Amino acid sequence: MIETNLPLEGLRILEIGHFVAAPFATRLLADLGADVVKIEPPGGDPIRQWGEHVNGQSLWWSVHGRNKRSIVLNLKHPGAIDIVLDLVETCDAVVENFRPGQLEKLGLGPAKLRERCPGLIVTHISGFGQSGPYRDRAAFGVIGEALGGLRYLTDQPPGTSDLPPVRVGVSIGDSVAGLYAAFGLLAALWQRDRPGGERTGRTIDVALTESVLSLMEGMLPEFGRLGKIRQPTGGGIATAAPTNAYPTADGAFVLIAANSEPLFAKLMTLVGRPELIGAPGYAGNQQRVANSSALDEIIGDWTRRHASAALIEVLATADIPSSKIYTAADIASDPQYRVRKMVREVDDDLLGGPVLHPGVVPSFDGGAVPIRWTGPAIGEHTEEVLRSALKLTDAKIETLRSEGVIA
Repeated sequence: MIETNLPLEGLRILEIGHFVAAPFATRLLADLGADVVKIEPPGGDPIRQWGEHVNGQSLWWSVHGRNKRSIVLNLKHPGAIDIVLDLVETCDAVVENFRPGQLEKLGLGPAKLRERCPGLIVTHISGFGQSGPYRDRAAFGVIGEALGGLRYLTDQPPGTSDLPPVRVGVSIGDSVAGLYAAFGLLAALWQRDRPGGERTGRTIDVALTESVLSLMEGMLPEFGRLGKIRQPTGGGIATAAPTNAYPTADGAFVLIAANSEPLFAKLMTLVGRPELIGAPGYAGNQQRVANSSALDEIIGDWTRRHASAALIEVLATADIPSSKIYTAADIASDPQYRVRKMVREVDDDLLGGPVLHPGVVPSFDGGAVPIRWTGPAIGEHTEEVLRSALKLTDAKIETLRSEGVIA
């Protein structure tokens, strides 16, 4: 293993996950130094087939699987279950995102796992959680976004469009659930390992729906106390104004966020409407929110007279938060991202050369965390893990392969 003095070095996590949520959680942990051993089925994680490909390999996988070790086990074979149980003895935690009850059917439920490792942290990620009337329903991240309230809000204001509410553009429901899973896992490890800790295992239950719901700000208290259902606001923010994407002379949009009193005063001065500063209907954020449509029209009339680059320069000079809406090309060339190594080139043997990766969040002690390796080939580390963790001989490994336990 590569020694990098990362915060989670020495922590071993077994991933029995597929698609997005569990692998995303373990990638975050692997980025910070954890030894993540990912179990893949014969043929590999289905996410290897998603997105654009080079040399027959998924570009997304290069990031999604990075810093992990891949082993292939046929979990339908009893011999593979024995290997998982042996591996668990060497692990601190297991992360999985099968349907509730599936691990038990395989003979890998938390109680069985803790027979081998009493202090094991078991993290479940599922659509609706391990209990409740929806427990056994099928779900993906988009379902979590729908039931969690997000998809209702990712729309234009009521009455302005007949198109369906749009998707955020990435697997945000899965990724948020993965973040909570990583956070919960580390919290459980701290409780277990801190001085005076109980040294016992914990079981963590993360639902996609609940992960999204937890992001919904004041939506529930507003309904519970006032009976108010928060409505979509398009590019604006329901609780602050002015904040929106405004059109420019060259057909682009520029985001402007001027919702504090000093920023509003600066923007109205630039717009040429200083009389609105402190005026009735615009004095304070609540009044501006109530008149946000009229305010957006005033600002939009001004932004349409400027090309986007010139507009951003004027706003930046006035110290008003603003930005063009970045594409991948903008991100790749942005000097801020490059200086902080949040966009970096890494070599990927599967892709036959360099590929751009997002960096690791967060950084530590002022330095960017290294990317140790890109997403591995299917089962690239099977023999390495079996030899190093389980001390299996070459003859035993060949027998397992001939029996269809490993590939």
